[in-house]
Amino acid sequence: MQRSAEVRWQMETSNQTYEDLATALDQLPNGYPRTRSGVELRLLEALLSPEEAWLASHLSGQLEPVDAIAARIGHSSRQTLRRLIPLAGRMIAFFDGSGGEPRFRLAPFIVGIYEGSLDRLDRHVAELFEEYWAEAFGSAVMGIQPALHRVVPAQGSVPTEWILPYDDVRAILLASASFHVRDCVCRVERGLLDKACSAPVRNCVSFSPAAGRPQPGDVSREEALAILDQAEQVGLVHTVTNVVEGVGYVCNCCGCCCGVLRGITELGIDGAVARASYYAVIDASGCQGCGTCVDRCQVHAISEASGVSVVDRARCIGCGLCVTGCPHEAARLERLPEAEIVPPPLDFAHWEATRLANRGMLT
Repeated sequence: MQRSAEVRWQMETSNQTYEDLATALDQLPNGYPRTRSGVELRLLEALLSPEEAWLASHLSGQLEPVDAIAARIGHSSRQTLRRLIPLAGRMIAFFDGSGGEPRFRLAPFIVGIYEGSLDRLDRHVAELFEEYWAEAFGSAVMGIQPALHRVVPAQGSVPTEWILPYDDVRAILLASASFHVRDCVCRVERGLLDKACSAPVRNCVSFSPAAGRPQPGDVSREEALAILDQAEQVGLVHTVTNVVEGVGYVCNCCGCCCGVLRGITELGIDGAVARASYYAVIDASGCQGCGTCVDRCQVHAISEASGVSVVDRARCIGCGLCVTGCPHEAARLERLPEAEIVPPPLDFAHWEATRLANRGMLT
């Protein structure tokens, strides 16, 4: 009888831990909306142990020194640091070691915890994610501005005199010192459900202006650039952090697997991704109706009419894949009118503040 009560208490305590973590995640700018079904809790339970969830639930959205976190949870600073380091390794927590003092904060579910749980994905987790994405996460998270990701046009698709520094993905990589590649979590997840496309899986590239300790997945600058070239050849959209300064990764996305682009293709959320400052135009006199641009458009913004391709400008995200893929050079990108261009936030701090304000969470 006593053992049964103890087990029940442990289960109730564990359930409350995941409730607390879900609440903490939803306080972050990215959001982690609650549902009637509770699928968001089952998803956290599948990805984090009760101990990981408990510690994560005690982190805030601001970088804090270990001493402050230790005082909050009632542990020594040494013990707390020892427990925080694995959380940072799994992207449950973000770590900053600049200034000589380690600081930690809670990472958002996306982009953060989910991507860091790549090695824990299985069919059960994939099913939970799809259920959550459809029930609440997609509309509640991608319907808020600024968007999580921003489109960067394909290399060579924009006239040099038009290209903005934060739109030049090749220049961003050339200015970086270290590079890392990992599997695309979206394509892995869809593959577990037998819904993956034929696009390359290992092509999510992160980079840093500083050289780091060697680790598995490191690649050279040349290899990183080659991954971008390959992505454009097969027709994948470059998306990056939606900021001017501090871009640290580039995803290469398809409209059938990417959770963000599916916000457009499946949920009809126009602002699911921040569009590039350009739109596609097809020259009807030069178009041969081959359908290449229709196939390469990941958001179905191009269709065929009377034997030529036509662009739905309202749906076009300015990725430039139609331009780089057209064998007849009939496609081009035009710059949006100034009134329609929405510059990205300056940096991550501005992005978070603006998003919190738009969620009505700033007083």
